[in-house]
Amino acid sequence: MSAPAEGVRLQKVLAGAGLGSRRACEDLISAGRVSVDGEVVRELGTRVDPTAAVIHVDGLRLQLDPGVVTLALNKPRGVHSTMHDDRGRPALAELVADRPERLFHVGRLDADTEGLLLLTNDGELAHRLAHPSYEVPKTYVARVTGRVARGLGRRLKDGIELDDGPARVDRFTILEQGPDSAVVELVLHEGRNRIVRRLLDAAGHPVQRLTRTRVGPVLLGQLRPGATRVIDGEELGRLMSSVGL
Repeated sequence: MSAPAEGVRLQKVLAGAGLGSRRACEDLISAGRVSVDGEVVRELGTRVDPTAAVIHVDGLRLQLDPGVVTLALNKPRGVHSTMHDDRGRPALAELVADRPERLFHVGRLDADTEGLLLLTNDGELAHRLAHPSYEVPKTYVARVTGRVARGLGRRLKDGIELDDGPARVDRFTILEQGPDSAVVELVLHEGRNRIVRRLLDAAGHPVQRLTRTRVGPVLLGQLRPGATRVIDGEELGRLMSSVGL
């Protein structure tokens, strides 16, 4: 790698990204845990352009542009997955009105579905997360009508034919079983419109309530409905790595 004559010392950039003191960051560099533009860097005098360099630590990408932000949002039921709705219905912009960035949503959740939705102004990250070739897994928890038979998981993994082609899940778990309803968890990586609802309906178990709890490595956790949190540090690095950034 040809280091720029002008620039910022790599250990200073790492320290500014929250990876510890400059001495600790020097140790990261000396140990060969840092790469710049795809090449491992061990020289402590290396200078980089933080606005252009692609830096990874332990294989995880650092986001060095302070103007780029990615948020986790717990979308409430009744809110539409659009920043502004031309029919005046509740929309996402109302939930992030305090943010200065011009954000856009990654994928969609139908109005009746709640849970994790990602918002960002990182165009490349958003594009890759939404692109089917990267097969980012998404986890949903659903309360469904009816008692779930043991064979349902295998049936869903094998695939069920819908009106726009077959759909299947990667994993299926029964979390609770009642006399006339059940709570199930599904993991799948495709994002066709209302795919989880249509899949469970076709299997004979209409959805009563649906929540998305995970996108790739990002968890909904205890985030309250309507609230957001910034995805940064290692969590952001794992999210970016999941789509090859």
